[in-house]
Amino acid sequence: MVQLHVKRGDESQFLFHTTVDASLEMVIQQVTAIYNGRLKVERICSEVKELADHGITLPPNMQGLAEDQIEELNLKDQWEDKCVPSGGSVFKRDEIGRRNGHAPNDKMKDVLMRTVEEAKALISKKEVAANVCVTMKTVQEALDQLRGAVTIVYPMGLPSHDPISMEFKEREDLSGTQASMQVITEDECQLWWAGKEMQKGKKLQDYIGKNEKTKILIKIQKKGQGAPAREPLLSEDQQKYMMGYYHKRREELKKLEEADDDSYLNSDWSDRNSLKKQFQGLTNIKWGPK
Repeated sequence: MVQLHVKRGDESQFLFHTTVDASLEMVIQQVTAIYNGRLKVERICSEVKELADHGITLPPNMQGLAEDQIEELNLKDQWEDKCVPSGGSVFKRDEIGRRNGHAPNDKMKDVLMRTVEEAKALISKKEVAANVCVTMKTVQEALDQLRGAVTIVYPMGLPSHDPISMEFKEREDLSGTQASMQVITEDECQLWWAGKEMQKGKKLQDYIGKNEKTKILIKIQKKGQGAPAREPLLSEDQQKYMMGYYHKRREELKKLEEADDDSYLNSDWSDRNSLKKQFQGLTNIKWGPK
């Protein structure tokens, strides 16, 4: 199997296995699905942490309002009594006014937080260093774990406007958010290898040959952004090693220069004719009046 090391910019994303006979359309479809799936898991994990700390989200017309404003406008959260976490709730005010503050108890919070860590580990970028490939099955497993944990804590379900519920139902609205800039659709996806765009309509073997044991680094990005920056000739670790080596070498040369003192040549012990002078009585000769 061909191993693709997928990066965006200078940041590693995941490893992906395919074959040299695979069409670029299929590779792009699979790579973008995994890439966007990982982003979805990360977004849900972020929201589940907020859910564990401050409970469900308020209706959109109540978010960001102070209590006196809510009373003045006579607004009511219809989901507050419906969505009570298992085991009861603990009130923890959300300072930004986005969630209702009725958080799960410590036991249920631990269920959510532990699942978040497990899901993030499945799709972690650290898997690249561990030489572990990520597949859509891996992404789906992470999503199922998160869905299961949320169901345990909120068996009645979350409000329809809650971002977690919307993510699970594929109804998330990312317009106007930073997250929307990270998502790359299949139509706008480009894969680059060795400074060349891998064109649709061709097969992977048209670029890398027919060796199924090939390992290559490809970069994913949106159309219209031009060619991505080439990879440096040396890795970051290699650069650090070389800088350390040359710094050490420079210090050694500096010490040698400081030790390059030839004043010892004027010492008696360094005179190769000192023994001959002693035999001839030419030592300790002083000139001048007594």
